[in-house]
Amino acid sequence: MFTGLVEETGRILSFSEAAGAWRLTLSADLVLEDSRVGDSFACNGCCLTAVEIADKMLTFDLLGETVRLTSFQNYKKNGCVNLERSLKVGNRMGGHFVTGHIDALGAVTHFEPRGKDYYLRIQAPTEFMPYLVNKGSVAVDGISLTVAEVDASGFAVWLIPHTVEVTNLHERKPGDAVNLEFDLLAKYVARMLPVKGDSEGG
Repeated sequence: MFTGLVEETGRILSFSEAAGAWRLTLSADLVLEDSRVGDSFACNGCCLTAVEIADKMLTFDLLGETVRLTSFQNYKKNGCVNLERSLKVGNRMGGHFVTGHIDALGAVTHFEPRGKDYYLRIQAPTEFMPYLVNKGSVAVDGISLTVAEVDASGFAVWLIPHTVEVTNLHERKPGDAVNLEFDLLAKYVARMLPVKGDSEGG
């Protein structure tokens, strides 16, 4: 379980298909503190298990299915990845509950400064739109964000400059794919009280 509050960004050192799995190695610093092989990390919102931890490096094995269903399919060397360690009991709870299970890919349609802030609009798959409400929560590449606009084709959020600076959002542009995880409570409500367009999250 995570909060959607990014602790640091790492850079992709290597990402390639190995025997039996895809292997991803990232540069890291802060998230390595008190971390061990077997720990879970949110990498652009996707929960992954560390298989190697070395000086300033963090390595994961990924299933082919994970690569196919997430933005990992587009990852290249030197790309920026949002990193968060799993939530500890007793920690302050900022953001919202994020499981690290990606529901769908979204596409950035608008990303631009407006006044002192930034406006980000994302096209989302229609079947997941019932999980979005104005002022509700959504995780975009593992970042806990508050929904500002919702319509039939997607949603928008407003970002303060700090969020853009300390996450991978400063590299995003229209057309880029982003990992989306919709609010866990919304998915449970939709499951118990089916609505038109309902879909189970992944």
